[in-house]
Amino acid sequence: MARLPRSVVAGYPHFVIHRGCNGQDVFHDEVDSRTYRQVLMQAARESGVAVHGYGLCRQEVRLLVTPSAGQSLSTMMQGIGRRYVRIFNLRHGLSGTPWEGRFRSTVIDAPDWFMRCLQYAESCAAGDPSGTDVVLFAVDQHVSSAGHHLGQRIDDFISEHALFWAIGNTPFDREVAYRRLLSHPLPPNAIATIRNATLKGWALGSPAFVKSVEALTGRRHEPLARGRPATSTKASRPGM
Repeated sequence: MARLPRSVVAGYPHFVIHRGCNGQDVFHDEVDSRTYRQVLMQAARESGVAVHGYGLCRQEVRLLVTPSAGQSLSTMMQGIGRRYVRIFNLRHGLSGTPWEGRFRSTVIDAPDWFMRCLQYAESCAAGDPSGTDVVLFAVDQHVSSAGHHLGQRIDDFISEHALFWAIGNTPFDREVAYRRLLSHPLPPNAIATIRNATLKGWALGSPAFVKSVEALTGRRHEPLARGRPATSTKASRPGM
């Protein structure tokens, strides 16, 4: 089956996953993580993408972002790829790219999914990234934006979404509320839903939201129904 074209809707939050090729590591140490963070900051500013959260897992990157234009997200990811791969290969004596050919993304229904996607971006599974044994990265390392949201450091390129501001009236209130949220791991079905929509390019949200995205992009954003179309079981009668 032909792969559907990627859909990007300007002004809407998107969740992004970029995986290592054949499951290989894309971060070997903290230097790699810090390098990616710097490259992300530069590419996001140049392409007009607001970064709300990030998680740099050993074998994949997770981003929660809002592009300002239809091409902004692809431009940012291309910029990251060029810069990071050059530095990564030079440090580790490698060639080629460590990344899977395409990054994956989904348009998200912000009121329903933004905070869950932020939590998932800033968490990382032990071992298999599609697993459900989710543990939070150490907040004093630059491998996720959790430290920023918990008030332990400042990532000056993070753009806070209105839905994050809504969890508390003051920075302290928001830090406490977010720490409380992170203390409850996402349920397995929520993780599976986020990953399935992102890796397959479906919109993530209610049926009404999916239809609205389809109208904006001109392509379907949910899988086709399985099986053959239903046929009538009534036998035709003469005169009918």
